[in-house]
Amino acid sequence: MCTPRDPLQLALGFLANEELITSCEDVAIDHVCATGNCVDIWLNKSIWDRPRRRIITSGCGGGLTFSDLAAHQEPVRAQLVVEPQKIGELMMRLQTRDSLYARARGVHTSALSDGERLVIVAEDIGRHNTIDRLRGECLRREMDPEGLMLLATGRISSEMINKAVKMGCPIVASRTSPTSMSVGLAREWNITLCGYVRRTRMNVYAHPERLLDADLAINELFTSVEYPVASLSGD
Repeated sequence: MCTPRDPLQLALGFLANEELITSCEDVAIDHVCATGNCVDIWLNKSIWDRPRRRIITSGCGGGLTFSDLAAHQEPVRAQLVVEPQKIGELMMRLQTRDSLYARARGVHTSALSDGERLVIVAEDIGRHNTIDRLRGECLRREMDPEGLMLLATGRISSEMINKAVKMGCPIVASRTSPTSMSVGLAREWNITLCGYVRRTRMNVYAHPERLLDADLAINELFTSVEYPVASLSGD
């Protein structure tokens, strides 16, 4: 299930996040059918180790991944450092007045950020799809997402953390909560994981060291970060 907008962007990002392609140069032919319901992609390379295990993920309509979450992943090495106030400010900018969310509601939004601005924004009815769309747009722009922060409006699941580590995102932040498995994976993969980001506070579940000058209150389950609202500029 996905929003019927730019299906090729979604398809390219899905293939990249499943590590079946690395750039648009791997694509020989792409075709979107007249109804927009089907995308056919022919590669100019052979996939010798073809996916054999299909995992239906949670979320809107159920997503799909071929990834084995138990498999070894290299920890994220990028050392982006951001003030927590800036994360709150960027989160407020995700759903602007001219966004699909503002017009229709019922959709999720994700974005890649360099810590100062929103570099790419994607919307879809499925929260997993928004991250695939971000990766697809990166391919089109020939832009490497490694080192960029991932912002999302939906719950952070283990599959979303898996997509984040494959993109090399050192910080993942959401307006809502992460699952327990995503917290464990973020800690193992050296990803700073923030949830319930609000104007004046957030919860940090993994690797708070990337948050600059943060006033931290330690909890058994997470680190609570509070910051003055006066330092935020709203839209």
